[in-house]
Amino acid sequence: LKLFTIYSNNLITNKQTNRQTTMSNYPGYNPGQFQQPGNNFGPPPPGSGAGAGGPPPPMQHQQQQPPGAGAGQGGPNQFAAPTATPGHGFAPPGSQQPMGMPGGMQNMNSAMGGMNINHNHQSQFNGGPPPPGQPMGQPMMGQQQPMGGSMGPPPPGQGAPLNHPQQSKTFMQPGQGHGAPAMMMQPPGAGAGAGAPMGQQQPGMMMQPGPGMMMQQPGPPAPGTFGAVQPGMMQPGPPGQGQPGMGMGGAPAHNAPGGAIDVDYKNVIPGAIFRPTTTMIPSTASMASSFKVPCGGILRPFANPGEGEGDIDVVHPSAAGIVRCKRCRTYINAFVSWLENGRRWRCNICSQLNETASAYFCHLDDRNQRRDKEQRPELSKSVVEWVAPSEYMVRAPQAPAFFFVFDVSVNAVRSGMLHTAAKAIKNSLDTLPGMGNGNGDARTMVGFITFDTAVHYYSLKPGSSNPQMMVVGDLDELFVPAPNDLLVYLKDSREAVDNLLDNLPTMFNATTANSSCLGPALKAAFTVMKAVGGKMCLFQSSMPTLGDGAIRARGSERQMGTPNEVKLLRPQSQWYKDTAVEFSRAQISVDMFLFPSEYIDVATLSELSKITAGSTYTYVGYNPAVHGNQFGSQLHRRLTQDTAFESVLRVRCTKGMRISNFYGNFFVRGTDLLALPNCSADSVFGFDLVHEDQSINVPYVTLQSALLYTTSEGERRIRVATQVLRTTTRNTEFMASIDSQACIALLSKQAMSVGLKTNLDNARNRLQQSCVDMIAASKGGDTRTVSGYTMPAPSPNAGGAPGANGAGGESKEMPENLKSLPLYTLALLKNVAFRGGTDVHPDERYAAYMALSTMMVTDTLNFVHPRLFSIHDMEPHVGMPSSLEGDDDDDDGAIAGENSTATATATAT
Repeated sequence: LKLFTIYSNNLITNKQTNRQTTMSNYPGYNPGQFQQPGNNFGPPPPGSGAGAGGPPPPMQHQQQQPPGAGAGQGGPNQFAAPTATPGHGFAPPGSQQPMGMPGGMQNMNSAMGGMNINHNHQSQFNGGPPPPGQPMGQPMMGQQQPMGGSMGPPPPGQGAPLNHPQQSKTFMQPGQGHGAPAMMMQPPGAGAGAGAPMGQQQPGMMMQPGPGMMMQQPGPPAPGTFGAVQPGMMQPGPPGQGQPGMGMGGAPAHNAPGGAIDVDYKNVIPGAIFRPTTTMIPSTASMASSFKVPCGGILRPFANPGEGEGDIDVVHPSAAGIVRCKRCRTYINAFVSWLENGRRWRCNICSQLNETASAYFCHLDDRNQRRDKEQRPELSKSVVEWVAPSEYMVRAPQAPAFFFVFDVSVNAVRSGMLHTAAKAIKNSLDTLPGMGNGNGDARTMVGFITFDTAVHYYSLKPGSSNPQMMVVGDLDELFVPAPNDLLVYLKDSREAVDNLLDNLPTMFNATTANSSCLGPALKAAFTVMKAVGGKMCLFQSSMPTLGDGAIRARGSERQMGTPNEVKLLRPQSQWYKDTAVEFSRAQISVDMFLFPSEYIDVATLSELSKITAGSTYTYVGYNPAVHGNQFGSQLHRRLTQDTAFESVLRVRCTKGMRISNFYGNFFVRGTDLLALPNCSADSVFGFDLVHEDQSINVPYVTLQSALLYTTSEGERRIRVATQVLRTTTRNTEFMASIDSQACIALLSKQAMSVGLKTNLDNARNRLQQSCVDMIAASKGGDTRTVSGYTMPAPSPNAGGAPGANGAGGESKEMPENLKSLPLYTLALLKNVAFRGGTDVHPDERYAAYMALSTMMVTDTLNFVHPRLFSIHDMEPHVGMPSSLEGDDDDDDGAIAGENSTATATATAT
């Protein structure tokens, strides 16, 4: 009764003062009630709920939205704007409004129960729930965008809104007087299809750029008009297609094609750098496990793009620095999505919203892409290189250093290896990384050590023409004499280096030492190089038998061809692995050149190059006439090719997927950081990509590799390669996306890992079973689920008859992309790496393992399968050895890389 009396008194007062107004869509609700001095606010309107505050009266000449417009639906606009008179509203007559707060804002403050909404434009919106039909976080009627504060919690999945200071503006309409002001509105920044299109002005409303939102009023639509498109509203579309970057209910949408970003699937990493095994990824883990397809890729991060691909662009960071995701540290790339007209961008790896630095800001075009996309390589190219600032350096970039360690025992001298190695090194000195262009900026350092039963140091003092040899015979108390003259700048000691290389092949002709102290020599070289790092080239001809790292021969004949053969493929000493770890930490990489005439235990020695990201080359029974060109060519290539020093590699993938295994030569720091003291175009790594979640609810999976390294000129750079792979739920699409050649390359690396952990029989079974499962899955076609049972999908050519896809009918033909898979699998099974029997020596088998682990896809196929040439139409000079120009009387010249590969292939097959 008391509430009814107050309500009646308010109506009488309104009639007497001629301040009555109505709201047509709320029958019985008179918003002309006001607050009497000394009395509390009157009762809320019917159905609005106590304590929550009712919707405010509409402002004059302001476009309203029907309920549910945030989801792209709603009825016609039936809200009539009342005629305002002086003093009309929720404030008491004659009361003075707070300074800086418009009359409409004071009315809102009173209507919401005195919660001081936007008081002096600084307060935050911390009140109760919004009126019906208005999404959380949108400004209330007459409310202005706060300065320095946010208006309530953002929509789910969307970060806190940006703070955009706005100026309070009012516009007087004819006959309006000092009534409620018509507020300046902003275009909608959220909702799927809600509100007018960006930049379109509505009657009675002035648009202002910014992330503001349209107002919504509750009210039932007119009969028969539910879902109709109203003036000023966008055409309702399917779920997830609305304002760019936003999903249903204002929540940010993921990078869906046609929504947040228009994905260019043709923007891929060049095949010379990256080859994925499949160009599509199963959307569920169960689908991936049922096909047994090795999902992953073969990566050569420092390779140059192939012909016609163009050079890799180098990006110099602006004042904003290198742009990266603040959560997962992904580098900005061509596949991120942009929001709020470029003020934010969404990471395509972890979906984190990131603020765009002012120095990196640019407006978006009509396709929701940055207008400067084509001018920025990092936003338009799949592979770019960033020039890294000082925060990406642990220490100052070091000069390129090359240290040569020679075995000078009897076997090495008699084989002629020293002559070929010394000549190849001398021919490569002028083209070593860091030598510059002959303009005096050479910064390359070199050093030499030889060993047999003692360690021989060579002092290359700058300015001296003759090197000085110092011999240390005490292997237990090894020390380094004249440490400052053992690793010198090549430009300062060039004459001494040339004299040493000229005399090296004949210096030890009279030696009778049969033993080798490889371990002490490695410790001596490490002591000299550890302050700088670099590349160590090791030339070994016999099994080390003296000092640290001494190993012994193992009974290989009795174990070959048995399950115990795998023991011969595992290191017999932990010393070399521990030493290699110390080398990796000191940024030293080891390339091994082995010249065995008998068992040398390649499996144990190759731990040095395997962990330090080097390479291992084996020349059994070295003969200069047979192996000289191949050895010289490979040594020359390893010394002169572009090399990334002090490098680390990380591969990232979309949330829901993970990298499970890496294959190649590296040392793992932490869980996924590959330490690579040296990385070159010959450095190849494989990895497995598996599902971490049961399903992936994104249209594509992103893979990004980042190689942080130091150039030979001393510049720190980051090479970033990014590619997206579509997700699919269709079996036929997934099987058609398989690259059988890349699959064979990855399967070979997987089988080697399985064989070393278990035995060779399991490795061979893995290869064979993988091939059988993939072929069987390719003939199964698509499936469907009927009453909980998986059944073949109906074939359009067979009228849906059972068995049309091979179930009870004629077998389906093998897809074209998989027809070569059985051939390559059989060739791999017959290769020395996996072939059974007793005719494969353990050193030969492990040397094949080391070769396969660092081979790209094409090289793998050439190694396991013979290349065929038609000989009836060949030119007469084809197949003949070539020599260096100007050196016709010497047949020890270097051969091109492809000829070298062909020679190795012909020997292996």
